[in-house]
Amino acid sequence: MPVQTSCPSLVIDVVTIFPEMFTAWRGAGVVGKAVESGRVAVRAHDLRAWSQDKHRKTDDYPFGGGAGMVMCPEPLFAAVDSLCAGDSTVILMSPRGPVLTQSMARSLAARKHLILLCGRYEGVDERVHEHLVDLEISIGDYILSGGELAAMVVAEATMRLLPGVLGDAESLEQDSFAPGHGMLGWPQYTRPREYRGLAVPDVLLSGNHAQIAAWRREQARELTGRLRPDLLREPAAHEE
Repeated sequence: MPVQTSCPSLVIDVVTIFPEMFTAWRGAGVVGKAVESGRVAVRAHDLRAWSQDKHRKTDDYPFGGGAGMVMCPEPLFAAVDSLCAGDSTVILMSPRGPVLTQSMARSLAARKHLILLCGRYEGVDERVHEHLVDLEISIGDYILSGGELAAMVVAEATMRLLPGVLGDAESLEQDSFAPGHGMLGWPQYTRPREYRGLAVPDVLLSGNHAQIAAWRREQARELTGRLRPDLLREPAAHEE
């Protein structure tokens, strides 16, 4: 069982109309270990709790007409007012924002309190964009039904960078987009040594650590050049 820490390194409050989506995620894998150890606190809040409408509505028709519904500003402002502390960073999951990178996740991991707002429908009232949030983040150039999955991605990418969350800190150094190289990770192999006529490269079985390190660097660069050449052309985009 992970050792409980006295005070979490990071508190993440998620504001959503579907807080139940976070129940299983919060208790599984790396996220579950981080929460159980006390290094991270993750709390999912129902936005409807801050609605002033008798039916607990959080959305309404857009002024000027058009398809769909827009999330009202009042519940979102009230939620942030209630949850915000002096060191809070308010983040809206939004296709307007820059796409999440490892560098951005490292920056967020240095914060103490994140409030993640999950939009729905046709988006949120423009006053939320302009006057409530500190940062908007996208996880890619596509549309989801809401910001919940994006919030999970942002939260997990961030919390796994905190000291002690991963069992083996060396894993962070070997990750794709890790600081210092900004490339994809090298190919990995495990037992059996041969499977269906496909053998593990001899160098990995040689015991020569210098040769293994050189092979891994070469393979990472080759793989990145073949699959993500943009990372080699623009390494600064993935660095601090």
